[in-house]
Amino acid sequence: MNFQPLNETLASRTARALVDMSLAAKPGDYLGAENDLLEKLGVSRPTLRQAAKMVERDRLISVRRGTKGGFFAERPDASDAIQSLTRFLRLRGANLGNVMQVTKLVFEEAAATAANLRTEADIEQLTELIDAIGVDDGPRESIAADVKVARIIARISGNPVIELVMEIGYSFGLSERNGGLYSDPARRILAAEMQRNLLNAIIDGDCEIARLMVRRRTSKFDQWLQLGGISGENGV
Repeated sequence: MNFQPLNETLASRTARALVDMSLAAKPGDYLGAENDLLEKLGVSRPTLRQAAKMVERDRLISVRRGTKGGFFAERPDASDAIQSLTRFLRLRGANLGNVMQVTKLVFEEAAATAANLRTEADIEQLTELIDAIGVDDGPRESIAADVKVARIIARISGNPVIELVMEIGYSFGLSERNGGLYSDPARRILAAEMQRNLLNAIIDGDCEIARLMVRRRTSKFDQWLQLGGISGENGV
């Protein structure tokens, strides 16, 4: 038996029907022309178009105009979900410190898992990454390097949940308009050294040292944040 939510509008029911059609198909599959769906769903053109906008917003269908147009099944990607979650966290008043409080625990697990699972190809990539870490990098380059390191470690861990949580953390951090976490050159030099130590531990396959390196790194970041590291005048 199908239960319909109370006070559901016709457009909402039509949107739900479009979602069901999309999920029953593969991404990119043709769901039908507008006239086909009008007949199939038994709704007016304005209602169908209103419903389509709702489902398009969630990236579950795409509507293409023209002779080869129509409705097509789509799927949201990770960046869509992350952007929505980042906006939600900001609306709830979360700050970078709140996010790091959670992501640092996940990062520690990711580093230990990566040290256990890394392959020869991973070791080669991590070695190249160590060589690319510059001592004279500016704030933006340091942040970019930080994000790259985290993404590679998350990928090596093989856990998509770890990848998602860490990506949320870095997406949140990158959107800090006045972030000055790396505004001090001495901080950037120390951060680069901590990156190298962490990557070397993973290359060596030492899970415990990898965990320790993450703890030291996040402890130092916590200290910088408490010193006002995300609101300085010379921020990124």
